[in-house]
Amino acid sequence: MPSHAIEDVDLLVIGGGKAGKSLAMDRAKAGQAVAMVERDKIGGTCINVACIPTKALVASARTLLTARRAGALGVVVDGEPAVALERLRAHKEGVVGGMVAAHQKLFADSGMDFILGTARFVGERTVEVSTAGGGTRRLRGRDVVINTGTTPAHPDLPGLADARPWDSESILRLERLPNSIVVLGGGYVGCEFASMLAVFGSRVTLLQGRDQVLPREDPDVAAAVADVLTDQGVDVRLGARASAARRDAGGVVVTLTDGTEVRADDLLVATGRAPVTADLGLAAAGVELDERGFVVVDDHLRTSAEHVWSAGDVAGSPQFTHASWHDFRVLKAQLSGGDATVTGRLVPYCVFITPELARVGMSESEARAAGREIKVARLPVAAIPRAKTLRETVGLWKAVVDAGTDEILGVALLGHAAGEVVTAVQMAMLGRLTYQQVRDAVITHPTMGEGLNLLFDPLG
Repeated sequence: MPSHAIEDVDLLVIGGGKAGKSLAMDRAKAGQAVAMVERDKIGGTCINVACIPTKALVASARTLLTARRAGALGVVVDGEPAVALERLRAHKEGVVGGMVAAHQKLFADSGMDFILGTARFVGERTVEVSTAGGGTRRLRGRDVVINTGTTPAHPDLPGLADARPWDSESILRLERLPNSIVVLGGGYVGCEFASMLAVFGSRVTLLQGRDQVLPREDPDVAAAVADVLTDQGVDVRLGARASAARRDAGGVVVTLTDGTEVRADDLLVATGRAPVTADLGLAAAGVELDERGFVVVDDHLRTSAEHVWSAGDVAGSPQFTHASWHDFRVLKAQLSGGDATVTGRLVPYCVFITPELARVGMSESEARAAGREIKVARLPVAAIPRAKTLRETVGLWKAVVDAGTDEILGVALLGHAAGEVVTAVQMAMLGRLTYQQVRDAVITHPTMGEGLNLLFDPLG
C-alpha cells in the first residue's frame, strides 16, 4: 500500500492504556474495524512500569518484613532475611512478562489491528504511524480515542540531568539496590518507594518541599504516614526544597534552598507526571490542550474535535487505573448511544506504603472547606482484634460523617489490608447508608473489616 494511502477504521485508539485497550477489544469483538497504536508498552503503563511491577516489589518488601518479625509469631527463621537482587528482578519481570504475554493474546483474539509504533495526527481523526518495524501507515477513524497517558515529570532543577537521577519508571529496571538514596518528592510515588527501599535496606532520605507528606491528606493522617516512614528508617525532611543537584565521585549531592547538602549514592525523582501530548500533533486534529498539556474534555470525555474522545491520565482523569477503567465504561456507553458521564463518580485510591493508606470520599479538611457540618471518628488500628492476632497494629482509621444526614462522607484508613476494607465503605457510600447501619452491621469476627463497627461506635 502506498505510504500516502489512508486506511479507514471504525475506531482508532491512540495509546493502549486501560481505557483504550479495553474499548478497542470490546469494539473489535463486537465486529467493528478497530486499530490501536501503542508506542512501546504492550498493555499500558500500569502493567509495565507502574501499578503491577511496583506492587510486585511491595509484596517482596512485605514478605521481608514478615520474615524479620517471624520470631514474634513463634516461627524460627534461620539467618537474617535479605533481598536477593537477581531473584527480586526475576519476580518482578515474571509478573510483568506474564501479563504482557496475556495481553498480546487478548489483543490478537479480539480481532483488532494492534500496531506497535508512534502516531502523530496529520489531520482530522487521521494519524501517521511510524511502526516499530520501520514502516509508515496512515489511519483515519470514524471515532478516535486519545489514551496516551503520562510520563514521569522532572523538575527544572539546575544540574539534575547531569546527576543522572532515576524516576519511577527507570528505577524499576533494578540495576542495583542503592546503599543510600535521596527521594525527591513526598507524594504518593515518593512515599511508596521510600517505604519499599527502606525495607529493602537502603538508607533513604525523603525531601518534601511542603510541610507534610501526601499534601492531599489531612494533617493528622499525613503525620501518621510520616511516622510510619520514620519507623522504617526513612529520614523524612519536611519543608526541604532542592535548589540544585550534581553527581560527583562520591555519588549524588542535592543542595537545599537553605544551603545545606544531602549526599547519597543515588537520586529518585518523584515529583509528579506529565501528559504525553507534546509530539502528538493535536493541533492538526483540532484537539484543545490545557495550560499543563492535558487534553481538555467534558464530562462525557469528548474533546474539542468532533468524534474524538480522550480518556485516562492524559485527559486529566484521576491517575489511577481503576479510574481509567471507568472511563472505558463511559466511552463504551457514548459510542453505543448512551449518555454515561464521569460526573459525581466516587474514586477510591490506595497508597502502597507498608502498612497501606486507603482513601475514599472527602477528607476532614475538604468537608470543612466545603462548609459541611461534620462529625469525625478516629480509631487506632491497635484496637482491632484481628490486627492484634496478626501483630499488625500500626496505623490510624478516620471517618468523616455528615452531622445532619449521618451519611458517610469519606474515610482514610492507614493500616493492614486497608485497601480491601475501603471497598466496604465505598459500597456503603454508594448505597447511601448511614454510619449507624455500618456500625450495627454484623461483621465477621475477627477480621480487619470488623474495625468498621469499632470506628463508628463512638459517634453514638
